[in-house]
Amino acid sequence: MTARGRGILAASLGLALAACAQPPAPEAPAPPAAAVAPAREDIPSRFVGLIGNRAQHAPPFLGVPETNFYCLRSFLDRQTGETRHQLYVSDSYSGPERRWDAARDGGGRALRFLEITRHEITCDGGCSYAEEFAADIPESELRANPQGLKVTFAAQSGTEKTITVSGSQITAQLAAVDAVHNAALPTAAPPSPPHQ
Repeated sequence: MTARGRGILAASLGLALAACAQPPAPEAPAPPAAAVAPAREDIPSRFVGLIGNRAQHAPPFLGVPETNFYCLRSFLDRQTGETRHQLYVSDSYSGPERRWDAARDGGGRALRFLEITRHEITCDGGCSYAEEFAADIPESELRANPQGLKVTFAAQSGTEKTITVSGSQITAQLAAVDAVHNAALPTAAPPSPPHQ
């Protein structure tokens, strides 16, 4: 890959990867599995986004950090109390375009698939692509699988990729969601003193 191609790759991936929390600097030790960060605390919103720790599903693409990872994401609606959970995936690769378009759980049941972005990085001396996608994971499935779960993604190219979400990732994500829910609930009023 040419220097120009690497520059395009780095710029494209930098923009595409803004969807998940920033990892620690390379010198810093990895954060504990229980660390789940709010997506944006600086903007008041009806929704709260919680992003779990990143894990690699493949080696970093061409050695570029912050590529080929996955994480759990949860979105809480402060007005309704509804929560949606996703398994988010960033996938960069060389070769034919994959075009990820489907997901299923470990039992083979279809999950709602979300295409987020698809970019051609370069086609100088062969093509490279970056795709971001996610699968909605029902909260009941997360709570029923504290030991971990698997999600298999399928692409139009015929390629499949199975992502294993660890029990510690699920436990940390649900603990963070529960903490936000508990903080959002109004506290009960203290009992009234008895009448004399």
